[in-house]
Amino acid sequence: MSPIGFGAFKIGRNQNTKYGAEYELPDDRAVAQLLNSLLDLGINYIDTAPAYGLSEARIGAAIGHRRHEFTLSTKVGETFANGASAFDFSRAAIESSVHASLQRLKCEAVDFVFIHSNGDDMQILDHTDAVPTLLDLRAAGLVKGIGLSGKTVAGAQAALRWADAIMVEYHLDDQTHESVIAEAAANGVGVVIKKGLSAGKLPTADAIRFVLANKNVSSLIVGSLSAEHMSENLAMVREL
Repeated sequence: MSPIGFGAFKIGRNQNTKYGAEYELPDDRAVAQLLNSLLDLGINYIDTAPAYGLSEARIGAAIGHRRHEFTLSTKVGETFANGASAFDFSRAAIESSVHASLQRLKCEAVDFVFIHSNGDDMQILDHTDAVPTLLDLRAAGLVKGIGLSGKTVAGAQAALRWADAIMVEYHLDDQTHESVIAEAAANGVGVVIKKGLSAGKLPTADAIRFVLANKNVSSLIVGSLSAEHMSENLAMVREL
């Protein structure tokens, strides 16, 4: 996986976001141009989710034919409709979510599926069908790797018992997951960083350098609607 991955939230949704500035959703043509440009730049990891609105369908339409060129992750547990999120971690909901994602993404399997936590990580892991269902989907070959996109250190640590990768928040203003990042790497579990720029609140260059200076990080997800900005981010990585 490339050290900089593409977070595909902005290509699919602009409601109830955590970004400081508002933005217009690009049209299908602009999305296709952006995604193909990212692959051409060498960004070979793309992260999406059903809760990201049009994101999965647009990825499938624009670069489904280039599926062999990139690592793809999506999520289960959260949906977004009528301006609000809903969470369901039952077996039926997760199985249905994965099958629907595969159809939208136009592929037979995804590389990673993460549990999209609502913040109550331990309740999800210990008292719902989420983990056993993902284990079964991985055994069936619909998913190559599974993990948790959580909120808490306790959740991330608990996920190390079964996960192929974890997705955690880690940046200059929040280093609470640093120890579990090291523990994950020591146990052969991949580490994907989300919100590494603190939703655009941190200086981009400083934020990227900080996250990727940690050699236990597999990839940092960055969201942007500009291929030029993503190219600049890659240039920063090459300077490390």
